[in-house]
This record gives sequence, C-alpha cells and structure tokens, in this order.
Amino acid sequence: MAQSANVRRLEEPLATVKRPVFGGGMPPSSPVRPNAPVGSNAWLAVLMFLGAEAMFFAGLIGAYIVFRLGSPVWPPPFQPRLPIAVTGVNTAILVTSAFTMRWGLRAIAAGSRDKLIRLLGLTGLLGGIFLAIQGLEWIRLIHFGLTLSSSVYGGLFYTIIGFHGLHVAGALVWLLVVFGLATRGRFTRERHIGVQTCAMYWTFVVALWPVLYGIVYLF
Repeated sequence: MAQSANVRRLEEPLATVKRPVFGGGMPPSSPVRPNAPVGSNAWLAVLMFLGAEAMFFAGLIGAYIVFRLGSPVWPPPFQPRLPIAVTGVNTAILVTSAFTMRWGLRAIAAGSRDKLIRLLGLTGLLGGIFLAIQGLEWIRLIHFGLTLSSSVYGGLFYTIIGFHGLHVAGALVWLLVVFGLATRGRFTRERHIGVQTCAMYWTFVVALWPVLYGIVYLF
C-alpha cells in the first residue's frame, strides 16, 4: 500500500504538466473576422494586363523622347506637320467618352439598366468618332508624304499612335460585347463585373491618349 501511494505521488506532477502542441506553442486563436478578397479574379487579371500595357507604352514613349531630344530639328525637314487643332478636338471627344463610361458604371451600380444601355451606346459612338477622325487624318498625312518609311519621325509616329488606335479599336469591340449583354439584361446591381472590367480598360486607353497627344503632337 505504501509503495502504491508513492507511485501515485510521483505520477501526479507529471499529469499536471501541460504538453505543448504545434511545435512548442499553443494553438492559434481563431481570426476575428475572415479576410475579404481584394477583388474578383477578372478584376485582378485586367489590372495586371493594364500594368503590362503601361510598361509597353512607356517603352515606346521613351524611344520617341530619345530620338526627339537627339535631333537638332524636329519634325525633320520636308515632313508634314501634324494636325494639332483637329486632334485636340478629337482628344476632347475621347476624354468625354471616359465620363460617359463611368456614368454608365454608376448607373448599373444603382440598378438602372436602361441608363446603362444609353450611356454605353453613347460611349461607343464617341469612340467610333475618335477612330474615324484619326483614320481621316492618317489618310491626309500619308497623302502629304508622311509614311512609316519616310523617316524615323514617321516610323515613330505611326508606331505609337497606331498601337494606341488598335487599343481603342479593341476597347470598342469589348464595349460592343458588353452593350449586347446589357440589352439582354445580363447585368444587375449585384453582378456587373463585365461592365466594371470594360470600364477599367476603356479608362486606360482614354487616359493614355492625352499623354501621347502632348508628347507626339505638342512636344
């Protein structure tokens, strides 16, 4: 009996020792609230794509500035001058389309589908007018002798402005797809990520144009 009592006294301190878990620490406490996602996968994908596009145009702008600062006369002699006034008006048209696009996004966020459709149509119209005026000006410049092979000046002009025109055309196609989906009632106040991502891309190409206009046409 005395021996068994001694064994129990030796085992009692061992039983009261808390055995560590998780590598020596206590289990982690539960979070106060779950972490909310930053945005949808589509939103993040478009954001990453716009970052790549911004770096692409930064390279083109850098090349233009290098040639511009390295040339004693710019534009080169016997090269036609760019239509600053007409393109300035065209710039205002494209910038206006950014506002109509944002108003359309606010409309669907408020639950107004009809207003969204009207504003998307107006945005597409302004974008089409911008491309049409740019195309007419390009035809005139080519007629006056400014081509890709006429000089470095012409090559840089058509490369930078041409790539931007392609981006506006791509944004217009995307806008038309969103417009078609909107007419079918695919967007609601709670679900309109398609309008949001289209607005992101449209805003990017619009915001890029005043920078290009100032550097290529006015600098």
